Amino acid sequence: MEKSRGSLLRHLVPDETVRRVEDLDPERLAAEGIAGLILDLDDTLVCAADPLATDGVCEWIESTRAHLKVVILSNNHRRHRVAPVARQLSLPFILRAFKPLRSGFRRALELLELPAEQVAVVGDQVFTDVLGGRRLGARTILVTPLSAHERRWARRLMRRLERTVLSGVQRTRAGGVGPLR
Repeated sequence: MEKSRGSLLRHLVPDETVRRVEDLDPERLAAEGIAGLILDLDDTLVCAADPLATDGVCEWIESTRAHLKVVILSNNHRRHRVAPVARQLSLPFILRAFKPLRSGFRRALELLELPAEQVAVVGDQVFTDVLGGRRLGARTILVTPLSAHERRWARRLMRRLERTVLSGVQRTRAGGVGPLR
């Protein structure tokens, strides 16, 4: 039972955690062999209620594109939600990704024209972004959600489960689960 728990945790544990995307150094990622990023949209690049990205995110994207290929992968199905931000950031995007299923991630890899080993998935959710990225074989980076309070009860429940999983990882690091940065 302990072995299967460790196997499951490996799929839920991000390779790295940061407070926000702007804390990621694209030069460092490139030096570590990352050539592309698959970015989540809501609560990763923009608050779920905001129509556009902040100036800080725009500047970070601009500097990141000098070093890495970038694509937005969103579970959102509303083009009018995703397209304006993607246009503002001059990034390609994929809607209806159905994360953590592999199909959306594979489409993102095709757009990036990169293998999974050279890509990092960056997002705010363990059960969609991290799990999907790990299943793909990509590096995973978990960011703190931009929205302070979740409006939907299902998302609040998922956030609680994520905290439980991540706190369990902290307790079992010595058992072979990789470190969080």
